[in-house]
Amino acid sequence: MGFYLYKGLKKPLVFFGLKGKYIFYAVGVILGGVVAALILSKFGLLGSFIGLLVTAGGIYFIYKRQDKYGLYNKTKNFDQILIFPKRLHINKLLNNGSSKKTSL
Repeated sequence: MGFYLYKGLKKPLVFFGLKGKYIFYAVGVILGGVVAALILSKFGLLGSFIGLLVTAGGIYFIYKRQDKYGLYNKTKNFDQILIFPKRLHINKLLNNGSSKKTSL
């Protein structure tokens, strides 16, 4: 008996170009913008437009943040020292550590 593996499980959720956690940020900005537009509509049509412009600016900011920082948080450590091992010679490994070449 075999099990079917859905290959798309490890991919982030994408909606209108937003991935993963940025979708939830955008939903929050949109809901906040709609509430702000409704509150500012008390000041007339100009208040509604200001609320919608703030919402559009928030969505634009989320797109730019996603492009700059990406989906996953990785801290950058500029003070680290990287040490790379010497290049391994395959002939030495195949001949059990002896440096002589054997001909077949």
